[in-house]
Formats: sequence, structure tokens, C-alpha cells
Amino acid sequence: MSGRRPGAGAKNGAGAGPERVDPVKAAFAEGLARVRGNPALAAVPARLCAREDDDCPLHPATGWVVADSDGTLHHNRRRRAEPEEWARALAHALLHLGFGHLPARRGPRAQPDEADLAARCAVVDRFLHTFPIGRAPGDLPPGWPGGDEEELAARWRRDGVPPAHRTHGTGGDRPDQRLEPWTATEDPEDWTLAFAHALTRTVSAAMDVAAGRRETLGGARLPQRPWERALGWFVSSYPLLGGLAAGLTLVADAELARAHGITVAAVNAAAGEIYLNPLRHHTDEEWRFVLAHEMLHAALRHGDRAGGRDPYLFNVAADYVTNGWLLEMGVGEMPEGLLHDPDLRGLSAEEVYDRIARDQRRLRRLATLRGKGLGDILGEPLPRDGSRGYVDLDDFYRRGLQQGFDLHVRDRGRLPAGLVEEIRALSQPPLSWDARLARWFDEHVPRPEPLRSYARPSRRQSASPDIPRAGRHHPYEETPRHTFGVLLDTSGSMDRVLLGKALGAIASYAAARDVPAARVVFCDAAPHDAGYLPVAELAGRVRVRGRGGTVLQPGVDLLARAPDFPAAAPLLVITDTYCDHLRVPHREHAYLVPRGATLPFTPRGPVFHVS
Repeated sequence: MSGRRPGAGAKNGAGAGPERVDPVKAAFAEGLARVRGNPALAAVPARLCAREDDDCPLHPATGWVVADSDGTLHHNRRRRAEPEEWARALAHALLHLGFGHLPARRGPRAQPDEADLAARCAVVDRFLHTFPIGRAPGDLPPGWPGGDEEELAARWRRDGVPPAHRTHGTGGDRPDQRLEPWTATEDPEDWTLAFAHALTRTVSAAMDVAAGRRETLGGARLPQRPWERALGWFVSSYPLLGGLAAGLTLVADAELARAHGITVAAVNAAAGEIYLNPLRHHTDEEWRFVLAHEMLHAALRHGDRAGGRDPYLFNVAADYVTNGWLLEMGVGEMPEGLLHDPDLRGLSAEEVYDRIARDQRRLRRLATLRGKGLGDILGEPLPRDGSRGYVDLDDFYRRGLQQGFDLHVRDRGRLPAGLVEEIRALSQPPLSWDARLARWFDEHVPRPEPLRSYARPSRRQSASPDIPRAGRHHPYEETPRHTFGVLLDTSGSMDRVLLGKALGAIASYAAARDVPAARVVFCDAAPHDAGYLPVAELAGRVRVRGRGGTVLQPGVDLLARAPDFPAAAPLLVITDTYCDHLRVPHREHAYLVPRGATLPFTPRGPVFHVS
């Protein structure tokens, strides 16, 4: 952005008084300097109008600045204002160019209407509210409308422009945006491209300041520690894991590492934290390998995939697979002593586990990044000041790895087949708990099938009315009907919302399968047998008894001894997981628990996490 040098004048002769400075020009020059000092706005190649006010019809007589599609700013040279106000007005005009409101094109141009002008000014001011430059000249609207320029313009063209946005630009009594035909011999300028690149650089620099990697936006960089340089490399240069690296937190605390036996690194996916031992000395390339190793543990949810397997041995199996992938992709350099076996190439973590589980004594002496005999996949976040967690971590890891995969394949080439298979599997979101519960009902509580019989003919087809067809009907004689049991945890800690959702889903699926009644047992300190209840009453009229402590095993034993409860009938256990150890021998069963809760024992049946 270029313009005249304000305040320039002839040198004073000998004995002359001090040079007089025009305060109007001085304020404008200072405001212009503040805009030039912003890297994003300074990248827009605009210029100040060099014509005199009387010669240029676009100079605003009552406003501040008018921008045209030639990239020229026409400002009011008689306006008395503070430098902060000039900075805000100039930034407003430059953003019209940067946002593409004034594209440069050849040929005749149709001027924007009132709704377009107001909508574009609203979007610019909404942006400046979060990207502050100077001080707004005058009062701003009480709130910012949602939507982009096109949506706002269409809405205001239909309903009318709100009074607060009618004169909100910087042009005063005229529009602050003007479309002019491009007349230069060179190709028209793209005002948005330079602004977009500069804005990206500015936001990246601001993130460096927030992370402590830079003192100021214009100052010298602080010396980074090697793991911070490694993390920055992923964000800037490795798209597969760049999204994950930007969202994870590095915790480099020597005392924390010593207290929890972390030799090099460990990760907790639930907290989104990678714990490092800052006393370890590795090169930048080795730290890249370490961070990528832990990020893949978290993103591929190796901790949750262990299931009923030995957690440490599954951690070792996942280490073999992850290290093999990283070596194949050439990510950094593997530190000495990590687990790698070329003979295991192409196997999944589950397949490697099945192979190595035969010699557990030898495997106990192997070391992960945490240390010998310890897994670097932590089940719980380590207690520390300022710790935090994510909302919907499954979605974060799935989305971050999938987006990074798309960018990586497009820009950097191929990946190991096993890693590609697991990433694609993550891109398919898991079924919700009620859909999986419906499948469980289909498998274990089948609906009665009707019989075909010519004694009850079906409606004939119009194309062949002379051909009789067998109809479907349920027999009138007595037939056994399916049922199931419900064991309800009615302790004081049980959430009624969980009870309502679980019972409602159970009732609807049971009714869809023509189940007449279900056997219900309330369980707290002692079991309370409610007998068979119609499925409609499960959702609305179940009277919860008890509310004492939680001992569920007597309820299971009660149903096992009940002569009127079929031995093949399945059982649903609804609990908040604050219960004792439970065994359900020789009977199909499932658990309905709150989302994120974990049973205090290894369940043998499926677990549905009610959200």
C-alpha cells in the first residue's frame, strides 16, 4: 500500500520558526502507519488516490474512505479524527478488497445494491470485531447477524435492511465500495490471494506467540526445545498427522515423568496429552519419531482396542506395528532400543498380539517408550495443573486423521497398507448404542413369524386375479412367546435419565417384536422381584424401589432359580457401573451403562454406552 509522504514541506530558513504540522494529515499518517504495520492488511496491494479532491468524484465529502475495484483508496482529506479511528476506517476499506467484494474485471460493471453494500459492511465489521485494528469511528450495531454476504444480502433484500446497518460503511452519504472497469494493460489484480496468504501467516505467528515459541509477532524467535520443533514440523510439513499435532498438548515435566516412570514418552488419548521426559536427549529426527508414535497410539485408539487382552502385551504389539509403519514412511529416525521386527510387517496389532502372547516371560523384559515392563498407552490422564480434556474425542481423532490422510495422499504419496486400512476403518462412524441394542434384540429376542395358509387367502393381484395366493396369519392356538429379563440398578447413585432412556429403548424394541411382557428385578442392597410387566409399562409406569447400596449378583441368582423364567431368555443389566463384580453364567446378557463409564470387571456380554 503506497501513498504520499504526509507532512512534507520546505526546510525552514535560518532563524525561521519550527515547521508547522497539519494535525489532520498527521493523524491520517499515523493511522495509515498502523495499518501498514499489520502483516495481513499490508499485503493487500492498494494505493492512495493521488488526485485532488475536486478532481476525483469518489473522494467522500462527509465520510472516511471509499475503495474501488482498481485497488485505490479515496479518503476524506479534511476529516478531523484520531489515528485509531483512521486505522479502523482504512482497515475496513482494505478488507472489502481482501474479502473479494471489489473484484477487478474488464468491461462494464453493475454497482451493488443497498442490501449488498450493507451485508458486505456487516461481514467486514464482524471480522474486525475479532481481529481488532484501531477504534471504530462511531457507534457499532448492538449485534452481528449470522451468515455470509450472499445470505445476508438475500435476506435483507427480501425483508429490508435493518436501520442499524443502513449507514454502517465508511463512505458517509455515499457507498464505500465502487466497481470500476479494469483499464490497465496487465491482467486484473487478485486482491484476495495476497490477503489470504498474509492472514494465514499472521495467524500462525499469533499461535507461535501463544505457544511461547516467539516473543512478539515482529520480534525474534525464542529458542525452541527439540520436541517443540518436532511438533511444529508436523503442523507445517506433515499433513497426515498435522491436524492431530495441532490439537494435542505436550507435557514436558521431569518430576511428572519421574513420578510415573516415563523414560521417554507416554500418551493419554482421553486427555489429548503426550507426556515427555525433558531430561532425555534425542535429535530432532528422533523426537519426530517419538511424537508420531504416540500420536498414532492415540488416534487409532490402541488403548480401547485391547478389550479383554493383556493391556501391556497389546501395547507391545501396537508398538511393533506402529514402529514398522513409521520406518516404512520415513518419519524421523527411530531411537535405539525401540521394538521392531521386519517379520511382523503387514500384520495388525491384534494379529501381532496373538503371535507374541505365547512367550509372555520374554516380553515382560521388552521396553516401550515408557520403560521396561510398562505400557506407554496410559489408561488415565496424569494429574497436573492446567490439565484439560476434549469434548467428543472419538470425533476429534477420527476427523483429524482422516483429513490428514486425504492431504497426505494428495501431496506426499503412498502409506503402508495396514495404516491405510485402519484409517479407512476409522472413517466409518460407529453405530449408536440404540442401533446396536436393536441388533442385539434381533439376535436374541426374535419376533414370531406368521404362517402361510390357503385357508386365509391373500389379496389377489390385479394382473392375475384368477390365481389364488396363500395368506399370512398367526395361528390361533397357544404358542410360546419370547421374553427377556431386565435387572435394574436402583442404588442412590443411579441416574434417572439413564433409566428413562434405557427403559424407553427396551420397551420400543420389545413392542416391535411382539414381546408381551418382560421379567423385571430391581436391585440395590437386596433384589426386589417385580415379576412380569407388560412392555408398555417399562417406559412409563415402572415404580423404582430400593435406593440403597448396589449388589447385583443376588438379582442374577434370583432369575436363575425362578422356575417361570426360561433358561434361554436373555438378560439386560442397567447400571451406572458403581456396583460389585457380576457373573452371569450360561445366559446371553448385555449391559446398558452411561457413556464413558467402565464396568469394574471384564464383561462377557456386549456393553451399550447410553448417550
